[in-house]
Amino acid sequence: MNALTPLHLLLVSTLAASLAACGALPDRHASLDRAHARHDAVRADPQVTRLAPNELMRADAALTQADAAAKAGADKADIDHLAYIAQQRVVIAQEAATSRAAQAQVDRIAAERDQKRLMLRTQEAETAQRQLAQSRRDNVRQDVALTAANTRMSRDQSELANKEVRVRELETQLTDLQAVRTDRGMVLTLGDTLFETGRATLSAEGGRSMGKLVDYLKRDPTRGAVVEGHTDNVGSQASNLALSERRAEAVLNALVRQGVRNDQLSTRSYGSAQPVASNETAAGRQMNRRVEVLLSPVKVQ
Repeated sequence: MNALTPLHLLLVSTLAASLAACGALPDRHASLDRAHARHDAVRADPQVTRLAPNELMRADAALTQADAAAKAGADKADIDHLAYIAQQRVVIAQEAATSRAAQAQVDRIAAERDQKRLMLRTQEAETAQRQLAQSRRDNVRQDVALTAANTRMSRDQSELANKEVRVRELETQLTDLQAVRTDRGMVLTLGDTLFETGRATLSAEGGRSMGKLVDYLKRDPTRGAVVEGHTDNVGSQASNLALSERRAEAVLNALVRQGVRNDQLSTRSYGSAQPVASNETAAGRQMNRRVEVLLSPVKVQ
């Protein structure tokens, strides 16, 4: 066998270094990439940069925090959650800019209305003696125009108020909604304290603990939720599946009784098939005995 030449040794060394460099590349985070893409698009919108600079700065800060967590090697769930917050901050900046643009439109219409009134009064003063009848007909036409302008202004003000409410709701959701972004979407976990051991009847405390979830779903009737039941591995597979199904149905029924629309909700049961911790310890089994609520995506309009 021929000995390796210096050229061969150089090629082998270069290939090894390239492979090592590839292995050192950081993992990509799809949620963080999406947040960057949405942020870049909004940053390129002159209306947003002009009308919502403070909200955009908060979006910048949230995205910087998510990037820092990714660079520090934080858990994927934490990075996804920070990326979600950053993306929602971007949405808030968009909504704030849209709202302020609408307010500017309302102000313009009001100015036009005042100008029309001034023109009307000037015309009346100049032509009162010579063209009284014509002036009256003009008044009628102007009143119709003013009524139409007032109608448009009222409609725009109503739309503006709705957008501002939506912006505040998004801010509140970022603070109050204790959901975690997963590959399946936003998931809210309800622990086994909702139920007595081995039972599917909600405790009084368990029913009250769902108040924020009830308020959230009632505030947005277009938002759907899937209630999913899970158990530990104590007992047979069939009994665990049946128990998880009954618990999911109990949570769904409690939500409906508190005012959530039934067509917003559905259930799934997994028994012990999807543990989130080891069933070898009591603490792990307690974590696996849970009900999860999978929330459909928010539609900001």
